[in-house]
Amino acid sequence: MRQFQNDEEYFQQWEWFLKLEADAERSRLASRRASRSERGMSARVIESRGDTLMHMVVADHRTGLGGRTILTFTKRQQQQVLPWNRFRVGAPVVASNEESFHEVGNGVVTARSGTSIDVVFDDWPEAKYFRLELSSDEVTRRRLSAAMRQASEGRARLSQWRNLLIGDREPEFYPLRDVGQIESRLSQTRLNPSQKQAIVHALSANDFAIIHGPPGTGKTTTVAELIRQACERGDKVLACAPSNTGVDNLLEKLISLGVDAVRIGHPARVLENLQQHTLDALVDSDPGMRIVRDMQREADRILDRAGKWTRGRPVPGARDDMRVEAKRLRSDARLLEQSIVDSKLDSADVICATTNYDPDVLGHRTFDLGVIDEACQSTEPGYWPVVLRAERLIFAGDHCQLPPTVLSTESIRQGFSVSMMERLVGKWRDVASRQLTVQYRMHRDIMQFPSEHFYDGSLIADPAVAEHSLEDFLFSPKPPMNPAPVLFVDTAGADWNEEIDPEGESKFNAQEARWVIAQIRDLLDAGIKQEDIAVIAPYSAQVRYIRDRCEFSAVEIDTVDGFQGREKEVVIISLVRSNTIGEVGFLADKRRMNVAMTRAKRKLIAIGDSSTLAQNAFFEEWIEYCQSKGFYQSIWEFGPNDSDE
Repeated sequence: MRQFQNDEEYFQQWEWFLKLEADAERSRLASRRASRSERGMSARVIESRGDTLMHMVVADHRTGLGGRTILTFTKRQQQQVLPWNRFRVGAPVVASNEESFHEVGNGVVTARSGTSIDVVFDDWPEAKYFRLELSSDEVTRRRLSAAMRQASEGRARLSQWRNLLIGDREPEFYPLRDVGQIESRLSQTRLNPSQKQAIVHALSANDFAIIHGPPGTGKTTTVAELIRQACERGDKVLACAPSNTGVDNLLEKLISLGVDAVRIGHPARVLENLQQHTLDALVDSDPGMRIVRDMQREADRILDRAGKWTRGRPVPGARDDMRVEAKRLRSDARLLEQSIVDSKLDSADVICATTNYDPDVLGHRTFDLGVIDEACQSTEPGYWPVVLRAERLIFAGDHCQLPPTVLSTESIRQGFSVSMMERLVGKWRDVASRQLTVQYRMHRDIMQFPSEHFYDGSLIADPAVAEHSLEDFLFSPKPPMNPAPVLFVDTAGADWNEEIDPEGESKFNAQEARWVIAQIRDLLDAGIKQEDIAVIAPYSAQVRYIRDRCEFSAVEIDTVDGFQGREKEVVIISLVRSNTIGEVGFLADKRRMNVAMTRAKRKLIAIGDSSTLAQNAFFEEWIEYCQSKGFYQSIWEFGPNDSDE
């Protein structure tokens, strides 16, 4: 973890980090685009990286919010399953003409399925066949850089924040005057004692507080209730998360609690069922916008008349007068529209946004409380846009799960992949942080090892989930199936060796993949629905390999990173690594396994080679745990299946 001598060094170093990230992303994009000139390279090779889709066509279109165009892209054969990819909702995309390589439009992913990608554009991109590519997000980096410069120069409260978040000033907490009222309101909720205690502690913060939410403990539910309680006290709240999905999850909870919340940001990045709560939608539906649109149309008509020639000679200066009048109408329309925007923002108790929101939308507004959910998934620059506007701060997340995504290897080496929340927990754990302890997702046996290893054995399984099992879903009579909630299948000695993807640098394990597909069939035969099953693999090549061969389209197959924050009744983990030198690669980051092994609700199945994995201390401990609990089987104990083909 990096240490800084003073504020100036802190901001200089993080500015350098942003440059490193920009360079790394531009280098990656340049490398990807260079493949266009490589003769003989197949679409499959290009698509194997996950950030490009080839041979795409427009299968459907519709008009979205604000008159934007939403295009549905599929392969030429519309039902063809798309290869594994990183096209998440909210991701920026460049569309190119596949034949000329000419860029024809910039858009944003609004939805995705196994066979299609929806992208919103301001204008219709023209091409017969399209190449879609993920693009760099330079706008975000510019905003973060500007926010950090402002934070480094500001006085008064910003000077105090620098002492608190960078220096050694201890955060302060004071007894709540209205604690009785708050506890009374909380007693009407279904929150558990640890959630209630975290809320009261956070509300008593004079500066900042931290809510540590391990997997399944209802962190977002707690944060939403905290915000509701703050609003009851008259606070204005800026509620943020690093990802659009995180913001939408929080917004959905707030709406269910009856909180008046407005979502800012590109509507294409917002879930469809929440778009009515976006600033764009609220402004568009305001009665005053009819006047704005009438004024704009009248301005267009006047300009049209000013540009036409007539038989008679116009009165000298008439055309200039018309242009002046059109300009005045447009200016008045913009002022009226801005007043409507201001009224929507000013009347809301909570404004929800990603941490890299557009500062121009919020103007000079400040907030009594700033909240960052999923805080551990943001690098430090991502915190400062919220810090700039908040009198008090709440960070919520879990530093024992995946860290922020950092592209530059130099940045990782320098320690820039540590989030601010993780750093502050290490410094002020007992003072500022409160952990949630009751989890509502996992069978107690799935929970036990992560609880002991990552959370000092503090997690408690709620009675509603402590003993739940697959038996609730199975047909009767049941086929032979290991009844344990956890199962580690050891392939040691089977020579199921990892391979390097010939179309990239990722790794896959063909025998493991085929075994996983056979297990999916067994689960389906037993009565489990496809929608209740997920497969997680640490390597994208393994994800692609399984997806290409799995005929069950509703079974979710994704990387660890892609499944963070998700859950399924059954999760199968393919660990891939099997070699003679005991190399586990980035599996050595045990937080990755913490995410993978805490997604399952009723059954967790993992397959891997103990002779390789146990060279790492974490995996050695986990395998020993499985053996001690009877959660261990050798692959040799299984009968012939598809993995032998």
